[in-house]
Amino acid sequence: MDQPPAGRGRPARMPRALRRAQVLAIAQELFTSEGFHHVSMDDIADRAEVSKPVLYRHFPSKLDLYLTVVDARGDELLSAVDAAVAMHPPGEVRPHDARAILTGVVRAYVDFVDGAGESSALLFESDVRHDLEVRARVERATEAVTRRLQSVLGEVAGVPAATAALLAPSVAAMAQAAATRRLRSPDGSTARDTATLVARLAWGGVADFLPGDAGAAADPGPEPDDVSTQGERGPLDDPGDVGPA
Repeated sequence: MDQPPAGRGRPARMPRALRRAQVLAIAQELFTSEGFHHVSMDDIADRAEVSKPVLYRHFPSKLDLYLTVVDARGDELLSAVDAAVAMHPPGEVRPHDARAILTGVVRAYVDFVDGAGESSALLFESDVRHDLEVRARVERATEAVTRRLQSVLGEVAGVPAATAALLAPSVAAMAQAAATRRLRSPDGSTARDTATLVARLAWGGVADFLPGDAGAAADPGPEPDDVSTQGERGPLDDPGDVGPA
């Protein structure tokens, strides 16, 4: 149990897990709005209404606290992407399955950014990238998503391995950029619209790399019934429609 500093009017005790969650939430808010370099442990302690010794018992350093926040955001994104990838297990070449998975991955990005808001920038636009080990930790989720996409393109769609390794980060970057743009410049399009448009754009290029006759077989047909986690329908239910970007 943590003891709050005297005179701040807080209850005498708070369970350790609850205190930790409170500190993480406040740290995430400050790191998102101010950036790593402009936030001090004093700032976080003051906002959380704890003493610095209490804060340091939970987190040995500001960097450790920052990376804990980043890891939590990254785990959320990876969980959403893994759910999309699990739609179809790898195995035989199935272009339409790969297209459905790709659409689901784009939607996972959109839903993640919608839920995380500007704190998603801690994964995508971190200002702590000078140290190589720190950069690797911050970019852990993005690298993991890229490996999942590479596996989908290679094992499910049948794209040659070297080509899949080049295409996967491009698809991830498209999904990230579209999800972030939708957050910061909303135009009324639904999450499903955004995912459908970006996936169609990406799949149109991927199909050119499918082996043999698979590319022709992968000509865009009906969209997956639903790539939404909420069952929403939008103006792009007809794959011939062209809705807002």
